[in-house]
Amino acid sequence: MAPPNNESEIRQRSTASADIPSLQSFSGKKPTVASAPYAATWEKPSFTLKDVRDAVPAHCFKRDTLKSFTYVAYDFSMMFALAYAATWIEMLPFWAKFLAWPAYWWCQGIVCTGIWVIAHECGHQGFSDLAWVNNAVGYVLHSFLLVPYFSWKITHGKHHKANAHMTKDQVFVPSLRSEFPELKGTENVEHHHDDDALLENAPIRDLYYIARMLLVGWPAYLLINASGQKFPTWTSHFRPDAPIFDPKHWISVVVSDIGMGIMISALAYAGWALGSLTVVKFYVVPYLLVNMWLVLITYLQHTDPRVPHFREGEWNFLLGALSTVDRDYGILNHFFHHIGDTHVAHHLFSTMPHYNAEEATEAIKKRIGKYYHYDKTNPFVSVWRTFRSCRFVEEKGNVLFYKH
Repeated sequence: MAPPNNESEIRQRSTASADIPSLQSFSGKKPTVASAPYAATWEKPSFTLKDVRDAVPAHCFKRDTLKSFTYVAYDFSMMFALAYAATWIEMLPFWAKFLAWPAYWWCQGIVCTGIWVIAHECGHQGFSDLAWVNNAVGYVLHSFLLVPYFSWKITHGKHHKANAHMTKDQVFVPSLRSEFPELKGTENVEHHHDDDALLENAPIRDLYYIARMLLVGWPAYLLINASGQKFPTWTSHFRPDAPIFDPKHWISVVVSDIGMGIMISALAYAGWALGSLTVVKFYVVPYLLVNMWLVLITYLQHTDPRVPHFREGEWNFLLGALSTVDRDYGILNHFFHHIGDTHVAHHLFSTMPHYNAEEATEAIKKRIGKYYHYDKTNPFVSVWRTFRSCRFVEEKGNVLFYKH
């Protein structure tokens, strides 16, 4: 979080870039954690959620079902066009195939991430004023991408209701200092916002962990609740009696599992009819890239040295919603339906359709000023920097910033 008393640090969104300190101390005397200057000057905002909402033009909250469907048609048109173009790849010279297939995978992964985002919007009831339309479209789109729609909708809703809450948030819950055996005895309670940087893994080790997170982080979250709250029993989005669900959710989870089963059966049939390698090349590899983008985007939205987490006595909805970061993905903002660069607005008002979020963001950032977080750094550079500077938070305290 930018220092609250330094208004000169608030830059225009079109040219702004996160000014996150390196491992060098902002005092110039010793290496400190990257969050130190933000933790030292953090204070609660003086405005309310109503103040922010009043600053956003009323039409930004209006949902247009027909307009929403045009985005579905647009994305599927691109998806089918790419798939059709890929049917010609095997006719290319041998060497050209090694260029054409990765190009297809990369582009299709980007396009299908946009489809994922629309399904996510359905889960928030932001696609249409009609709940059944939201749920029908979201169920079909997410099942197509092997996401248990209702199950994830439930836990994602809990995430929005408790973002940055240490015990109630559902994803990217920070690790505690005590979870790192090598840090035993290093607690500095008196000056716990200005510690020496303690964890410095070998770059190759961090690169491995980042690659693992991007490759299997999403299915691991669905299957075993990786990065979520810890429970004494197996916790999965496919288990109706998992502790992340209430008894009333049982049917919804089962229906989500059925959607997954239908899609997996369709892929198995396609593999039998067309060949397993064809399914891998046309669907599985782009699917893995969708997972990569999903994890990268959500990780960077919620993990940053400037972003605090809160315990029960300090947390409220506004603080949680402001504890997110908008990031610039360049031309990909368009294909991702601006899920990355309007995420602050999304957390404040999650039923707002994505096609109004850019305008809303401009109004929001003027109202919240220094509490608006934005970073235009290349996302792959950001994930490297963030992973190495956001390792854990302290056991004690009500306002917690990442350390490393």
